Amino acid sequence: MTMPDVTIMGAGVFGLTLALACLERGAQVQVIEPRSLGAGSSGGLVGALAPHVPENWNAKKAFQFNALRMAADYWARVEALSGIDPGYARGGRLQPVPESGLELALARSAQAAQLWQGFAEWRVLPAADVAARGLGLQAPSGWVIHDTLSARLHPRQAGQALATAIAQLGGTLVREATQPAGRTVWATGYEGLEALSTALGRKVGDGVKGQSLLLRHAALETPQIFADGLHIVPHGDGTIAIGSTSERSFDTPDGVDAQCELLHLRALQICPSLEGAPVIERWAGVRPRARSRAPLLGEWPGREKHYVFNGGFKIGFAMAPALAPLMADLVLEDRNCIPPEFGFGAL
Repeated sequence: MTMPDVTIMGAGVFGLTLALACLERGAQVQVIEPRSLGAGSSGGLVGALAPHVPENWNAKKAFQFNALRMAADYWARVEALSGIDPGYARGGRLQPVPESGLELALARSAQAAQLWQGFAEWRVLPAADVAARGLGLQAPSGWVIHDTLSARLHPRQAGQALATAIAQLGGTLVREATQPAGRTVWATGYEGLEALSTALGRKVGDGVKGQSLLLRHAALETPQIFADGLHIVPHGDGTIAIGSTSERSFDTPDGVDAQCELLHLRALQICPSLEGAPVIERWAGVRPRARSRAPLLGEWPGREKHYVFNGGFKIGFAMAPALAPLMADLVLEDRNCIPPEFGFGAL
């Protein structure tokens, strides 16, 4: 085997998108993942690619908007390289307007008209107008927000598509725990943030556990739903994902418990049409959360030719395709174009 130019530790969405970006620039790349593809939070169920609220605009929100805008082309390219459907679709999202929340929802609609540059809309509609195109969303106020920017992705299909595209371009996925070679990027999820915290002697991040479940219910062309902090996401394979919890303390990283059942009950209250849909999987995993709540990119302080690409938290699949080229600039060309909001200075 040719000695790699870049070793990427971790085969989650951050590691895989970076591997693809480096390979497309002609580098020799190996990805080391001793567990399994998407073994951390990238192997989950939900796959909601949703925007920040269109208000109090800042550089981080603008970056995520641009990431969502490029997502369709990116995942189409991955599908063309791999022959595997990553499950991407930009079907929009419905949210019930809270009681007394109509004025704020309308103000955000006006903001979105400016900030989203005509690419998408934040519509405020009577609930009756969207009842036929959704899952029977309960909206006590009588009003619903329909944003046309939100999309969904099937996390496991997307991971497999990325891994296959990497292999097609000559990259190597190593399943044994071997020593890295060349420039090394640590994309190792919440365990990586904990290891980095130990190495630096200060807290840079940790993990937040999430539980979710999957129902067998075909609603292929309907928008996803976000209500009371809960995502309800129809996928193209005839399933609906429901998630997730946010647990800062936990005993086991991958164990499901009664909190998962509460998600199910809440989903049935929000969408009674899901009553009777069989549960086909329950899942738990830990999302990596940097102290800044933004992804963390850059050179590992004090370790030459070592880099950190981590902290996707709840927006990893949305952000990784746009962040990976910036990491490739740094790793392959020593060119740091990383916005300060995503660097170590933001911690």
